[in-house]
Amino acid sequence: MNSKDFSAGMMPRRRFLELGLKSGIAIAVAPPLLSNLASCSRPMELSGPGLDMDKAVLNKVIAKALQQGGDFADVYIETRHSRQIVMEESSFKSGLYGISQGAGVRVIAGDKTGYAYTEEVTEENLLRAAEVASYVARNGKAISPVEVRPATRHSFVTVKRPLEDIADSKRIEIMERANQAALDYDPRIRMALIDYNDQVRGRVIANSEGLYLRDELPLLFFIVQTMSDDGVNRHMSRERISEHSGFELFEKDTPEAVAQRAARESIAMLDARDAPAGTMDVVMENGFGGVLIHEAVGHPLEADNIARGIGAFTGKMGEKVATDVFTMVDDGTLPNFRGTINFDDEGTQAQRNVLIDKGVLQGYMTDILSARQLDLPRTGNGRRESFRHFPIPRMTNTFIEPGKDTPEDILADTSAGIYVQSLSGGSVNPVTGIFNFTCREAYMIENGRKTYPIKGATLIGSCLGVISNIDAVANDLAFGPGICGKGQMAEVTAGQPTVRIRGINVGGSRG
Repeated sequence: MNSKDFSAGMMPRRRFLELGLKSGIAIAVAPPLLSNLASCSRPMELSGPGLDMDKAVLNKVIAKALQQGGDFADVYIETRHSRQIVMEESSFKSGLYGISQGAGVRVIAGDKTGYAYTEEVTEENLLRAAEVASYVARNGKAISPVEVRPATRHSFVTVKRPLEDIADSKRIEIMERANQAALDYDPRIRMALIDYNDQVRGRVIANSEGLYLRDELPLLFFIVQTMSDDGVNRHMSRERISEHSGFELFEKDTPEAVAQRAARESIAMLDARDAPAGTMDVVMENGFGGVLIHEAVGHPLEADNIARGIGAFTGKMGEKVATDVFTMVDDGTLPNFRGTINFDDEGTQAQRNVLIDKGVLQGYMTDILSARQLDLPRTGNGRRESFRHFPIPRMTNTFIEPGKDTPEDILADTSAGIYVQSLSGGSVNPVTGIFNFTCREAYMIENGRKTYPIKGATLIGSCLGVISNIDAVANDLAFGPGICGKGQMAEVTAGQPTVRIRGINVGGSRG
């Protein structure tokens, strides 16, 4: 990887800006990069020997990749510029600026995939990577690649204030505003941690079907964590916003609003009592609670597991797998969402994929390989963490479609149970669909009302069990951004309206 990283230790704001975001700390290493980091000018165009690779060279590399055989070959070239600034306890802890570039060559031969990458994008290195990747198809039947030609894809990302045009003093100001808003919310908020991240990723995709695509995707990720302490109890909360957009994100959702949402939870949970255990009804608030469905249902619907004949939904296409009120969608076209991709990392146009429609399984999320294996269409879900990884089926923006109920009616109709406002960590077995999730903010439901907060509640169940027991879906669909891990990291969004799950197992902390 061609990268430069710069860090700064804890220091006051002025000194941080003077040194960490200008040229003092690493001036002997790379003063131009650090100087540009503090200015409002674009640090570097996303171009160069990688993204500007001649199409004739790409044709040569693809032909080399298929020289020993194979059904398909592609080249993926990527350049990334990224920033991270961290503020904790009202002091700036670190500032990091990174540049990376590299390329990978893939060959598919039947069910086998060969992949090799290089961190220095030259014709020589690409040809060498193609030779290594082609080993998987040795002595096989070769196809004749089509000469690459530029193609077009619809874009779902718009930018009003490009990240590369924003001075770091503006980023610092946003962080200070969030920090102050968190501390001002309540004197029991003792600490705030503000994590600012942005990046611009450029990519080129060329393949043996003649496809040539190039685009640039910005991404902004802003996280506020607050810790409350009343002398007896503490609670750490987290609120985050993220979009493929420019700095205008902070006009739509101000840093003060993000911080106040985090602080509200921290204060509310100070009075939490130990959670009961048992089988009970659960009402889940709209928003990032959809991560439960993302994990418990979304991953088993990714077609690589289906192609291997494993997973809870294998062989169930067209069958009833959930209640009539349950419709689940993966949609990579939602404007500017964190999981939106324009086209996936194989060049397939992003699209809206209805996975489960009114309880009936309608489809899986595919990449090129799994679509071939299952004789299904490509759905635009072939995604990769970086040029070091070959694409696999991954979710984008996954959510439950809104229903006809109101959240107030669902709560009033639930005589007893638990109201889950936000989830924390958890785990899912993608083969069996068995999951457990920790509730970060939850309340008891008594006589159709949300009452006192509880701590230590864990939701335990299976993917088929949970979607078979959702009997009410509200009309208040909302979303939250996330990071999805599956051997590789991917930017995703999860969403849901308020829903009720009848009879789910709850593990509690009450003795």
